[in-house]
Amino acid sequence: MGLLRAALIASCALSAPALVLAQSSSPFSGLFGGGSESDGPVKLDINVAGDNDALARQVRNTSLISAALSEGRNTGQDVLAAARADYARILGLMYDEGYYSAIVNITLDGAEAAEIAPLDAPATITNAVVTLDPGPRFTFSRAAIDPVAPETELPDGYAVGETGGTGTIKSAALAGVDGWRNYGHAKADVGGQNIVADHNQNTIDSQIALEPGPVVTFGKLNITGYDRMDPRRLRKIAGFPEGTRYDPEEIEDVRKRLRRSGVFSAITLEESAVLGPDGSMDVNLTVVEQKPRRIGAGFEISNNDGAMVSAYWMHRNLLGGGERLRIDGEVSDISSDTSGLDGEFTLRLDRPATITADTTAYFETTAARMREEDYDSDSGTVAFGLNHIFSDRLTADIAILYGKSRVTDANGESDYEVVALPMNVEWDMRDEPTDAKRGYWLSADLVPFAGLQDTGSGAHVLGEGRAYYSFGEDDRFTLAGRARLGSVIGPDIEETPREFLFYSGGGGSVRGQPYESLGVEVIQGPDGPIRTGGMSLANATAELRYQVRERIGLVAFADFGQVWTEGSFQGDSGNHAGAGVGVRYKTPIGPLRFDIAGPVSGETGNGVQVYLGLGQAF
Repeated sequence: MGLLRAALIASCALSAPALVLAQSSSPFSGLFGGGSESDGPVKLDINVAGDNDALARQVRNTSLISAALSEGRNTGQDVLAAARADYARILGLMYDEGYYSAIVNITLDGAEAAEIAPLDAPATITNAVVTLDPGPRFTFSRAAIDPVAPETELPDGYAVGETGGTGTIKSAALAGVDGWRNYGHAKADVGGQNIVADHNQNTIDSQIALEPGPVVTFGKLNITGYDRMDPRRLRKIAGFPEGTRYDPEEIEDVRKRLRRSGVFSAITLEESAVLGPDGSMDVNLTVVEQKPRRIGAGFEISNNDGAMVSAYWMHRNLLGGGERLRIDGEVSDISSDTSGLDGEFTLRLDRPATITADTTAYFETTAARMREEDYDSDSGTVAFGLNHIFSDRLTADIAILYGKSRVTDANGESDYEVVALPMNVEWDMRDEPTDAKRGYWLSADLVPFAGLQDTGSGAHVLGEGRAYYSFGEDDRFTLAGRARLGSVIGPDIEETPREFLFYSGGGGSVRGQPYESLGVEVIQGPDGPIRTGGMSLANATAELRYQVRERIGLVAFADFGQVWTEGSFQGDSGNHAGAGVGVRYKTPIGPLRFDIAGPVSGETGNGVQVYLGLGQAF
């Protein structure tokens, strides 16, 4: 039997040649030739006994030789240094996977790398060969850990008969410590361990002793590093739970709140090493404030709808309490074939940590000018609202809004005026919001509104769901789907503000069809029916995404839209569809999107539509 000490750190025993001290046969060998550059390619072969392809891939991913070659570091000195370090790395991998009798050989042009002194590195190396005999895989004859906190979830692999790798042992120890920390024992640790490998039986006897320590409460939050930020507001934003029982999730919540504020570029939370006499533990917070001002811009281009450009200016800490002022401007339908120039201006002020640490109060005002094919509209809104973050996945928003608009169409001018109570709930289970491969996203909007003057009263309802599923090697294929349903309930269409009506067509709904090309013709004008948006809407989109390379992807998609003349999906309706293909190029700020689409059904458009923008379509 062999005794493996400190099993929580993968120790590696090397064969005798690997322990030879670095030495040179000549005192001048390091000055001539050994460090010279070489542009020649190096071939790396990895041979694993038993043709274990999965293990071979793991070795390649672990190998520093492989990493050096992928980065273009292929001099003799680079390859030799990587090879000598690879003995320990590969043996560490073998221990993690439960192979304790592994034999590793690494040859460089036929010579064992461990026998080549660093100062005798050849100028060039042509062939590097890693040969691995993993030997038998060890299993647990005992997998003990004690004491364990209630509701602790240990790894399934830490059990008698399962593979006895050091990786599993480390995971079990960490899970045991985390279990006690989650139970309020902030200073829980591993008190002792006894790990024995039996090379005759190919088994591992693992015993881990945990020391829970005392139950801990949160002490004071000590803050340093702030400059323009009011420390009282900083504490309010952090929402530190002083005096409550220790919970590591609370520490993470503090970090998230500070990050969400956008004020800080760096946030460090450090638990005090020493407990107070009452069992309390202080936490030290160090922050670094970002530059307060920021600007940004965006764009989208369609050959039919024209171009859209947007820009914003933002101040992250306007009054010293984390207040965020953002001013947005957008101009759209530039050179559009179907409408005039549209513009929108928005000013929004957010105040975090209002009422609770997870509630943001905001004031927002907008002014918009729309010059559409069938009508012109000038509108403005003022809103006061609250946004609450229940969790990383669930958010809700409620506001009180006053809006007024003037619409000019074939019937002349019409004024609309409403007081509304917009509400929104979002549930986000996507793995990556800007380029999701798995999960789903749900959103529900309810806007009860009371009309003033001749404007009708009712409710505007809109729901949307998105789902993602990836498959194939490295999840290269992704199926993505989106469905949207909306309706205006209560007023007649003539009494409904135009911004509450639904159109279909364009980049946000049905690609391949012109922007807002599908509406309804219910309102009568002097020369016949006037086209407006409908009272109900249904949209559906399906995409198949394929990741060709790390940065390049291809997309095929089909979109559908239907609009009804009445609320609750009643009355006459029309529909249309479009389909196309696209290319995605990954950038640090999201995928660059280029789509080409055409109409499949309906009578609202013809020809090819081209779309260029930033981010996935949804």
